[in-house]
Amino acid sequence: MQIDHPTPMLAGLSPAQFMRKHWQKKPLLVRQAFADATPPAALKELAALAARDDVESRLVTAFDGNWKLRHGPIARLPAMSKPGWTLLVQGLDQHLAEARALLDLFRFAPDARLDDLMLSVASDGGGVGPHFDSYDVFLIQLTGRRRWRIAPQKDAVLRDDVPLKIIANFKPEQEFVLEAGDMLYLPPGWAHDGIAVGAGCMTASVGFRASTAEALAAELLPRLLDDVDDAGKLYADPRQEAVTQPAQVPAALLDFARRAVEAAVQRPRALERALGEALTEPKAKVWFEPGDVLPPGQGARLDRRSRMLYDAAHVFLNGESFRAGGSDATLMRRLADGRELIAADVARLSPGARELLDQWAEDGWVQPLCE
Repeated sequence: MQIDHPTPMLAGLSPAQFMRKHWQKKPLLVRQAFADATPPAALKELAALAARDDVESRLVTAFDGNWKLRHGPIARLPAMSKPGWTLLVQGLDQHLAEARALLDLFRFAPDARLDDLMLSVASDGGGVGPHFDSYDVFLIQLTGRRRWRIAPQKDAVLRDDVPLKIIANFKPEQEFVLEAGDMLYLPPGWAHDGIAVGAGCMTASVGFRASTAEALAAELLPRLLDDVDDAGKLYADPRQEAVTQPAQVPAALLDFARRAVEAAVQRPRALERALGEALTEPKAKVWFEPGDVLPPGQGARLDRRSRMLYDAAHVFLNGESFRAGGSDATLMRRLADGRELIAADVARLSPGARELLDQWAEDGWVQPLCE
């Protein structure tokens, strides 16, 4: 990706300029960011996906002002002629190549932050109420029209009488009507309310990951403990004396616990390994179809569901870590950055790295690349 080239997708800014001026700072409205906008799926296809139990979907209705939320599978949708409903299909990039291609246009931000593409389709007046997200979001209007009202609201109070996180004291400051091809970027915490204007409103949301410190620590600590050298070492206190305060935690036990945690974090590259594995862990409903080893003379591409990252010493793929160095590391990083590796590069892999690539192909994580 040419990060220094201006692009209509970002209102004539280059990705580098956008990241400096707008990312996590201020909104950006882009008229005709996608002049030839094409939905990655029609309503009929979205309805079929929403009816599956391996697809995350929600149906939000506000008939007669009565908000309701239903989680999928959703067997039947209301008629498009009935105002006030919205279907949300999450992680569409995991199921459709066209959705994955749209998501890939936003890889000027690190893959470690890029989450997924959600598609919402709404009848006239449909929406999910005024709310805010804790992550960056690009809202792309694909068909129909949607009115957005936004504000940097710091004092948001949520309603306690509805099954959604709707802001009770929403105070919009700006308003836009997005036509097909328009896009609105919002930083984290910006309150926004999108309402379909007419039937057949379809909006794509490109969302990003933003873990809290507590959530990230909860993910990392179990992985850090996987390979602790003293995993079987028992606490012992042969010098423990008799006590008159038996409920008090012994200082020696506290020291033992502190040393165990510090040892887990301080092992060489332990934190890097745990973080890479956590960031590439597939979501709960993601599964891979087993495949075959790559044919001789064939390139390789990552399956659209695969998450691949790397650091100075590892490559990470779908929750697993692998040590890499030399030319193999260069080629594996090329696979992660480009999501494909041409046949000539596959041929340059060492026997061990080629064996690993074939294992990934058998697991369904990698597919043959037709050049």
